[in-house]
Amino acid sequence: MKNKEKLKKFLIILSLYTIFVIFLTYSINKYEYQVYKDNFDTKITSIILKIKEDYPNITDEELYNILKSSKKDGKVLEQYSLTIDNKSLLKENDNKYQQFLVTNITIVFISTIFLIFLFLRFNAKKDREINKITKCLEEINKRNYKIDIEEMSEDELSILKNELKDKVTIKLKEDAENSKQAKKDLKDTLADISHQLKTPITSILIILDNIIDNPDMDKNTKEDFIRDIKRELLNINFLALNLLKLSKLDSNTVHFLKKEVSLDEIVTSSIKNIAPLCDLKNIKINADIEENSKINCDLNWQVEALTNILKNCIEHSKDNSKIDISTKANKVYASIEIRDYGPGISKKDLPHIFERFYKGENSSQDSIGIGLSLAQKIIESNDGLINVETGHDGTTFIIKYLI
Repeated sequence: MKNKEKLKKFLIILSLYTIFVIFLTYSINKYEYQVYKDNFDTKITSIILKIKEDYPNITDEELYNILKSSKKDGKVLEQYSLTIDNKSLLKENDNKYQQFLVTNITIVFISTIFLIFLFLRFNAKKDREINKITKCLEEINKRNYKIDIEEMSEDELSILKNELKDKVTIKLKEDAENSKQAKKDLKDTLADISHQLKTPITSILIILDNIIDNPDMDKNTKEDFIRDIKRELLNINFLALNLLKLSKLDSNTVHFLKKEVSLDEIVTSSIKNIAPLCDLKNIKINADIEENSKINCDLNWQVEALTNILKNCIEHSKDNSKIDISTKANKVYASIEIRDYGPGISKKDLPHIFERFYKGENSSQDSIGIGLSLAQKIIESNDGLINVETGHDGTTFIIKYLI
């Protein structure tokens, strides 16, 4: 809309300028013609008076014929010692004509130069503003938001620059808020990590103190204590590894090797990973896998996500129970559903189950509260979505991937 208005304005100015030049040229030519005509009439009148003075008896018809014949070759008047040379008349007007011509050209030239000057000045100003905006954009691309954007007049570039200023201001506010939130998140995370490490480390120290303070401890008791120390160390190692994975996902430094993978391969590999845990609680895994269901993802990371979900289901399942896994696909998405038959998730815990280090009321003592958070992060990073449905007779995790 702004460009159309500018074009319309420019065309109006150009039209007015063209009309002005045409009118000026017409006026000068008309004036030149009038001067020429006056000079010619003056010359003819002087000749007529001269002829009548020398030949008072001459008739008007004879006078007309003399003048008419003289316009052709000028020889008739020569008989009366008079001349009416058109070329000489033009020569008499040459000086005035040249003056008019020079004036005309000068006015057009000055007007044209003035318009060109205005055009170049306008473009130079626009170029300067465009260069300023370009530099601002370059700084913003470098994530330097501390740039000075001057106020401008109300034209298109001004609107663009003012919008840029507003966006930078908003970005600075967002960065400040994000920085504040990041500091809070870091503080909370460090507190959670400290809490998660404190428990196993305290247990290990207590066990070691018992071993040291009781050198005559029987072999079986000592072996039990050592197994307890190993379990706590494994928990610490599990926490460290998962925190490392989460930090990589949070910082977007993970390079997913995506390729076409069957859901059968993902589910089968995940079941193998949790087979020892199932044996400990005598939990049976029932898998109903739809053939030819494939998604584009990183196989290893999806197996990691599914393994963590299955571990959560095993943790909340009773001994001698079962876990059902099913897959299906359509033209839009493919899905994996995992159902356990535990006590379900309480309404209070349900909104928080994917929060880092959150442990619900039914969590086991060894739970760290990081597995579901890691699983959600992996799935969403591979264009997936995870939802939960729960009740008193169990919980179902529904994972969907766009095809």
